[in-house]
Amino acid sequence: MPRAELELLAPARDADIGIEAVNHGADAVYIGGPAFGARDKAGNSLAEIERLVRHAHRHGARIFVTHNTILRDDELPGARQLAWDLWNIGVDALIVQDMGLLMLDLPPIQLHASTQTDIRTPEKARFLQDVGFSQMVLARELTLPQIRAIEAQVQGAVLEFFVHGALCVAYSGQCFISHAHTGRSANRGSCSQECRLPYTVTDAQGRVVAHDKHVLSLKDNDQSANLHALVDAGIRCFKIEGRYKDMATVKNVTAHYRQLCDRVLDERAGGATGLKASSSGRCRYTFTPDPERAYNRGGTDYFVNGRQIDIGAFDTPKHAGIEIGHVVKLAPQHVDIELATPALRLNNGDALTWVDLQGNLQGVPVNVARHLAGRLWRVEPNIAPGQTTAVLKGLRRDAAISRNRDMAWERLLEKKSAERLIAVELRFAATADGFALSATDADGHRAHVAVAHAHEAPKDAVRAEATLREHLSRLGGTLFEARQVVLDWGAQGRPLFVPASVANALRRDAVAALEAARAAAWQPLPRAKAVVPPVPYPEDTLSYLANVYNAQAAAFYARHGVKVIDAAYESHQELGEVSLMITRHCVRFSLSLCPKQAKGVQGVQGTVKAEPLTLLHGEERLTLRFDCKPCEMHVVGSMRKNVLQQARRDEKASLATPQPIRFYKTRAAAAAGSPA
Repeated sequence: MPRAELELLAPARDADIGIEAVNHGADAVYIGGPAFGARDKAGNSLAEIERLVRHAHRHGARIFVTHNTILRDDELPGARQLAWDLWNIGVDALIVQDMGLLMLDLPPIQLHASTQTDIRTPEKARFLQDVGFSQMVLARELTLPQIRAIEAQVQGAVLEFFVHGALCVAYSGQCFISHAHTGRSANRGSCSQECRLPYTVTDAQGRVVAHDKHVLSLKDNDQSANLHALVDAGIRCFKIEGRYKDMATVKNVTAHYRQLCDRVLDERAGGATGLKASSSGRCRYTFTPDPERAYNRGGTDYFVNGRQIDIGAFDTPKHAGIEIGHVVKLAPQHVDIELATPALRLNNGDALTWVDLQGNLQGVPVNVARHLAGRLWRVEPNIAPGQTTAVLKGLRRDAAISRNRDMAWERLLEKKSAERLIAVELRFAATADGFALSATDADGHRAHVAVAHAHEAPKDAVRAEATLREHLSRLGGTLFEARQVVLDWGAQGRPLFVPASVANALRRDAVAALEAARAAAWQPLPRAKAVVPPVPYPEDTLSYLANVYNAQAAAFYARHGVKVIDAAYESHQELGEVSLMITRHCVRFSLSLCPKQAKGVQGVQGTVKAEPLTLLHGEERLTLRFDCKPCEMHVVGSMRKNVLQQARRDEKASLATPQPIRFYKTRAAAAAGSPA
C-alpha cells in the first residue's frame, strides 16, 4: 500500500527561501547544490545547504538536492564527490536524472527520480523502483487513470506529482530545442525557453493559421481542486515547481498548499486509510494565501482530468496579474482608474497591465497613486521627463486594468509571515525533594527534568497555580506551543509556591531536552536496494531520447539488457532533422483543427486532416508533426550549424583528453566502454 504519510515538497532558490518554505509548511524542500542541478542559476554552497538542513530537521522536514543534469565522463568523479559531501552534511536525498550515477560508489543516500527521467508508463516506473529509486516524480501529462495504473505496479517507492507552477510544454527530458537553437541544454540546466517565443503557424498550403502567437506556451499548473483525487490515485508527495521563484511567491504558494494538505489530512485522519503529515508542527499565517497573486500565466489542471482545449497561454507568456478596474480618463501626465470594489487600493510602486488593440500585453510601473473619491484613483505612471501617457501603448478609455505587482502585498510578505509550532503537553509534578517537568510532543518524543527545591505554601493558592501555568506556557521563541499543562501536586494534594525563576528554568531545560530528544531520534531516509539479479529495461533499444551522455550510463543500460544505445543529443552527432520536442500539447487541438474535433460535424468531417503545420519565428522554421495514436505532437527541426560548430570547439577546449565514449551500438561495446 502507498505510505501513510503525505508530503508537501517546496522549491528553494537559496537557503533563506528554503527556511521560509519550511516555516510556511513544507514537509520537504528541494534545492540546487554547487553544481549538476537542472537550474544552473540556482546553485548553493554546501555551507548554505547545511544551514537549511539544520533548520528543516528540527521540524522533521527533509532536504532534497537536485543532482539531475546529464553528465559528461569527466564530470562523474566530481558528481560522486559532491554526493558524498551532501550526505555528510545531512542531506536526505539526491534527485537524479543520469543513470551513470547508479554505477558509482555513492553514499547510502536516498535517490529520487527527477522529472527529467520522463516517467509516463507503469513499466518504466517499476523499473526505476527496482533499480533503487525510493521516490519518483511522474510526468505532469498523466491522467488520473494513468497514475492509478502506475501505482498498481509501484508499491515500494513514493509517487510524487507536480501540483503547481510553470509547465514545460514538452515531456521533461524530451526537449532539445533550446540546445539546437542556442547551445543551451535543458538537460544540462540551461534552458533558453524557446517555447515561450511567438510563432506564426502555417498549414500545408502555406496559409496562416495563427499569427505571432505563443502557441507552445502553456498556462501554469494548478491542481488545487484535485488533491483528494491525486491521493486516491496513489500520489503521496505534492511538488511545487519554482527554484527560480522569489521569497514572496514561495511563501504564498507553500502556505496555500499547506492549508489544502491540512484539510486533506484532517478529513482522512485515522482508520486503515488514515494519512498524516511527514513532518511536525502546524502553521499560522499573518496573511491569507492566494496563489493568483503570485507570478502565473493563468491556471490549468493540464491533463489530470483529460485533455482540455484551454491549456495554452497563447497571447502572452507573461504574468498579466489580477484585473482590478478600468480606465475612465487619460490626461497628459496621469490616468484615472475606477477600481472594481471599494476595498481595493493602489500603491506607489505597483505595476499595472492592460491588453492593447492588437491583443498584446502592455504594462507600466506606478510612480504615484492618489485616492480621489470612492473607487476613483489617479495614477501617475513612471514616465521619463518630457513624455506623456500617449507613449503607453494601447491604453485607452474603458480599457480593463490589471495589477501584476502589489506593493502592499509584497511588503506584507517581506516581514515575518508564518509561525510553525509543534504541540507539546507539559506535566509539572511536585517530587519528594523539589519539582519535575515532563514535556511530550505531538510525535511522542519525551523529555524529563527535575530540580531540588524546598516546598513552601503559597499565600494565594489559586493565584499561585495560575502564575505557574503562565510561566510554564511561555514557549515563545521555541519550536513548541503548550497544548496542555497538567499540574500534579502529589502527596501534598494542594498547590505549592513555585518561584518564577524555578518554573522558568524547568521550562527552558525541558525544551532543550525535548529538542535533544528529537535530534537523537532523527533517522536518515533508508536507501532502497536494487533488485538482484538486475531487472531488464522495458526496451532493448535506446535512441538519443534516452539522454545517455557518458560511459557509465551506457554501461548501466547494457547491464539491464539494452542492446543498442545511442548517444545523447548533447553529444553533437550529425542527426539532421529530428524531434526536438515531444509533447502531449497539440496545437491542432488548441486551434480547433483536430480531426477528432470535426467528427460528426456536418460538412467538416473528413476535410480536416492531421497534416503537418509549420512554426515560423524570424529565420527559424520548425515542423509540427502529429502522432494521433498516442495523441502526441513532435516539434521537428535540426541543430543550427553555428551551435554545432561552437559546441564541438568548446568541448574540445574544455577536455584535457578526449572523452572515452560518445556512441554505442552494441551491448559488448557498451560493456567494454569503447566506441562502436
